[in-house]
Amino acid sequence: MTPALTRTYRAVRRRVAGQAGMTTAEYAVGTLAACAFAAVLIAVVRSGAIKTALSHLITTALAIAS
Repeated sequence: MTPALTRTYRAVRRRVAGQAGMTTAEYAVGTLAACAFAAVLIAVVRSGAIKTALSHLITTALAIAS
């Protein structure tokens, strides 16, 4: 291998090795954001006003269908 090719090969290896964990970190942040969104959504759906509205909506839909 020529010296220039060796330098290029080493530079590429260093660049790739520096970004090895980047994809894993991105998945971790995405998963954390999805879990936080799910927790907020559950809290909203469990609130009294939302339960009443959903219950009324389902009752009305079933009454129309009958």
